[in-house]
Amino acid sequence: MTRTLESADVVIIGGGVIGLAIARALVLRGVGDVLLLERQSLGAESSSAAAGMLAPQAEADRKDEFFEMTCQSRDLYPAFAAALLDETGVDVELDTTGTLYAAFNRSDWEALEKRYAWQTAAGLSVEKLDRLDAVLLEPTLNENVVGALRFPRDMQVENRRLISALTVANDRLGVRVATGTAVTSVRVEHSRVVGVETSRGPVKTSCVVNAAGAWSSLLEKTDQALPDARIKPVRGQMLCFEANPQVRQHVVYSARGYIVPRRDGRLLAGTTTEDAGFEKRVTAAGVGSILAAALEISPRIASLPLIDSWSGLRPRAADALPVIGPYAEIDGLYLATGHYRNGILLAPITAELIARAIVDKETPATFATFSPDRFRLVSVS
Repeated sequence: MTRTLESADVVIIGGGVIGLAIARALVLRGVGDVLLLERQSLGAESSSAAAGMLAPQAEADRKDEFFEMTCQSRDLYPAFAAALLDETGVDVELDTTGTLYAAFNRSDWEALEKRYAWQTAAGLSVEKLDRLDAVLLEPTLNENVVGALRFPRDMQVENRRLISALTVANDRLGVRVATGTAVTSVRVEHSRVVGVETSRGPVKTSCVVNAAGAWSSLLEKTDQALPDARIKPVRGQMLCFEANPQVRQHVVYSARGYIVPRRDGRLLAGTTTEDAGFEKRVTAAGVGSILAAALEISPRIASLPLIDSWSGLRPRAADALPVIGPYAEIDGLYLATGHYRNGILLAPITAELIARAIVDKETPATFATFSPDRFRLVSVS
């Protein structure tokens, strides 16, 4: 980076998929000077650790505002991926094969039948498969499969290629990026953002977007209370197998885990949900639980080489919902965090909402559920 960090029109804290998508959206809407500050390297945290599933229907137990938002963001992905390919030449490998959710006992199947009932009543695309149909579609499924649901509109994306595409797009659009730069506090005077303090010195700005993921709640302030979303890290572990040729075509869920095929022959399996603070490591217990779930889905995985494993820290808000939008008590402060297990899925719509809020001063009333204003104020001494 060659230009000074002294000032910017908009400062984005966090260089994961959310921060990168927001930076791109802002420049495309005409913001001239966007500075993105990342404490490590771009996409190094949960964005790289994710599995890239875009599967709101497979995971939803009911229709609510969160479900509506996840479906809207999923449906933005074909145009989003096409635009990134045009801008950068990077194919994010959006896969529209669909997603399966398999049942391996009566309890699993009863839960899936409930999901099928409410989604069909809501007019959503979902198919019910008996055991024979499920095995015909995915021949390496466990022979004990009771049945499955297929969600033809649910997708997956290669999240690491998505990070690469967004990085290239932002570079070509002129976004300034400073990696290895920690933001320690947001400077506020008279209820207005005036800058941020960083490990490389102060930066003047009237607009800050906190997209720092699991680290979002570690930021301090100067003289103004901040919304206490109580963002905490939730660790998830992943395994990666070599499966070339692939043992399956669809992303496959069960009630205990999932497997995700990649075009390059890798097969991902996940995941855990652990309250482990900021400790990123792969544990024997985590590997054991993921492997058991993967083998239940497809016993053939037992013969595949295990070639990699990793963990990541998901940002979870106090109420497990995203925190997106302007903070009414501080002019110029926006939050885009708390995406928990859906950061990749919600990147397009989060970027659109934040860009509209900053540039057009528009915040759709339907997204009030996710406003930072829902949290009480806390002072940081």
